[in-house]
Amino acid sequence: MTFPIINCTINSKSIQVCVDPSRTLMDVLRTELGLTGVKEGCGQGDCGACVVIMNQRAVNSCLVLVGQIEDCEILTVEGLAQQGRLHPLQQKFAEKWAFQCGFCTPGMLMSAYALLIQNPDPSEQEIREAIAGNLCRCTNYHKVVEAVQETSQYLMANQKTIGVWYG
Repeated sequence: MTFPIINCTINSKSIQVCVDPSRTLMDVLRTELGLTGVKEGCGQGDCGACVVIMNQRAVNSCLVLVGQIEDCEILTVEGLAQQGRLHPLQQKFAEKWAFQCGFCTPGMLMSAYALLIQNPDPSEQEIREAIAGNLCRCTNYHKVVEAVQETSQYLMANQKTIGVWYG
C-alpha cells in the first residue's frame, strides 16, 4: 500500500513522512522520528503526557492523526532547548523541582509553553487552568505553577518572548 507524503515542520526542521495518515502523531513522533519525549499515558487525550505544540497551540498528540499535520508547525519537548542550553522554562522546572518521576514533565512543559505563547504574564489561576489537562501522580502542582510564574517574570524582565529567549 502506498501512503501520501506528509510535509510539516517539527522542531524547526522541515520533515516529510510517508506513513499511514490514520496513525497518531504521537506514534509517528516516537517510532518514526525518535522523539521519545512525547509520552503515551492514556492514549485517549485524558492525561496530557503527549502534549505537543501544533501551530502555537497545545494539542494531545495521541488524538491528532498524521493526516492532519500537513503544513503544520510542531514543537516537541526536544525542540525547547536551543544552542545547547535548556529553555528557561525547562531550567525553572529543574530549579523548582517541578517534577518527580518525570513522566508527565514533557507534556506539562509543553502546556505551559503554549500558555506563555498566548499570555506572557499569566495569573496563578490561568496557569492552573492551562495545566489542568496534565495529570501528575507524584507531586502537587504548586512547584509547576511557581516555575511557570518565574519563567514569565524572567522573560518579561529580559524583554524576551517564549519562543525567542536566547542570544
